[in-house]
Amino acid sequence: MKQIFWRNGEWLSNEPMVSGPLQISFWSGSSVFDGARAIRGALPDIALHAERVVNSAKAMLLDPGLDARTIEGLCREAAGRLPADTDYYIRPMFYSTSQGVAPEGSDTEFVLAVFEAPLPEPIAGRACLSSFRRCATDQAPTNAKAGCLYPNGQRALMEARERGFDLPVMLDPDGNVAEFSTANIWIVKDGVAKTPAANGTFLAGITRKRLTGLLKEGGIPVEEAVLSAEDLATADEMIVCGNFGKIQAISGYEEREMAPGPVFERARKLYMDFVESERQEQAAAE
Repeated sequence: MKQIFWRNGEWLSNEPMVSGPLQISFWSGSSVFDGARAIRGALPDIALHAERVVNSAKAMLLDPGLDARTIEGLCREAAGRLPADTDYYIRPMFYSTSQGVAPEGSDTEFVLAVFEAPLPEPIAGRACLSSFRRCATDQAPTNAKAGCLYPNGQRALMEARERGFDLPVMLDPDGNVAEFSTANIWIVKDGVAKTPAANGTFLAGITRKRLTGLLKEGGIPVEEAVLSAEDLATADEMIVCGNFGKIQAISGYEEREMAPGPVFERARKLYMDFVESERQEQAAAE
């Protein structure tokens, strides 16, 4: 597998071991990360991903030590050191090396991992409603892309798979639709693209924001709204929107079949056209 890592000023070809059982990042999850993409040489919205990982670190009481511009530069350099004809996942991370019961700020370290990860197929599979929910803002560090937030989504994912589905939809503490376990959700009803209004219980993602703008520019009505489980059951289309898979369609919800529709097709094309424009811009800058 094609991969590269950066830690302590060095580029490495093998995965570095960065934590141990006495470190708070190991036993209590005092770590944050971001997920960006290199798609055949294009790094869509990489500056925003670098900025978000810095903000996530601060929200988790970590002292980043590196600014967003430096992290963006490292991500670009890493992608440039790997063959450009491959898709990669880019994961910058901050973590605490403290051995106490809380991060001490100055004990924060940084590591960057960039590894081969082909862009998934346009169809993400079938979805179901999960019994697990996203946390309220006073129950967890929901304003950070923190590692400690992900186990509940993992439980939701395993529950869905045990039921024979591919993806779970999670509700927020009030019983409204939040997101999929690792990605934002869109539904389409009567030609209108709808996504849950950001309320702090889930990350309103960078790809979600980009798609919102692209859809509006493309003439497709967009609504950020409070969505219920009933809205899912009556949706014409359902779309997965996240950094790993970018724009994907759901082929069924619970027992109902859902064919990929025209809004999904338009959304995916608009986003991939954006990626191509980023690729051309990057090539022109080199």
